[in-house]
Amino acid sequence: MAAAASVYPPLRDRPIKNTVLLFDVDETLSKARKLAKPEMLQLLSELRHKVAIGYVGGSNLVKQQEQLGGDIDVTTLFDFCFSENGLTAFRLGQPLASTSFIGWIGEEKYKQLVKWILHYIADLDIPIKRGTFVEFRNGMINVSPIGRNASADERNEYEVYDKANNIRTTMIAKLKEAFPDIGLTYSVGGQISFDVFPTGWDKTYCLRHIEADKDLPDGVEYKVIHFFGDKAYEGGNDWEIYSDPRTIGHAVKDPEDTYRQLKDLFFS
Repeated sequence: MAAAASVYPPLRDRPIKNTVLLFDVDETLSKARKLAKPEMLQLLSELRHKVAIGYVGGSNLVKQQEQLGGDIDVTTLFDFCFSENGLTAFRLGQPLASTSFIGWIGEEKYKQLVKWILHYIADLDIPIKRGTFVEFRNGMINVSPIGRNASADERNEYEVYDKANNIRTTMIAKLKEAFPDIGLTYSVGGQISFDVFPTGWDKTYCLRHIEADKDLPDGVEYKVIHFFGDKAYEGGNDWEIYSDPRTIGHAVKDPEDTYRQLKDLFFS
């Protein structure tokens, strides 16, 4: 067990039994790509004395460290840390088994996919483009028509433009036409991008770790799984786990709404 986690009761001794709370990151615990506010981190710490908590996000651990941990190891702040939807996972600071996208898809199919994406973006007429249009991650690729190097202001402007002109949703529809038999899922997330991953490797992937916890020496059989997320609509990257019959889904508008809902549910 990580040192910082040792101040909390063991998982099986938490007062709210057989229950875990899972959170999306962007626009749920923090604003997109911004640091979580101290009051949110304080509330999560208080909550952790009562019940098991974890986050699940599409980004890699480095980005989640920046947003949720800052100078403190993020894997010590949550009982469960699920980066890239749980393809990279930690329990009480210790790594769990991981899986890779490139191992699943193979180099040839991957090259075909990326070549198509880059050609499509090259021909796309949008107000501005920056850089890093395809970000390779362990469990997926992240595709951004404007490029992930866009500034915060450019991201905000693009998000408005994207919603008005359906840039990402149109590109996803074209990708599905171009690669109908490859077994991929496309999921809009954040302000400027969408994720591409094998079907079934959405945020529900992390639930296999939760379900397997009971088999560990100090494990718990989690019978109640709450999930909080802002993209809890069909096509959003929280939809699959939010609507999964194994979870109790809570749709949130922003981190402030998450804070209010947690206060109402667990501290009233």
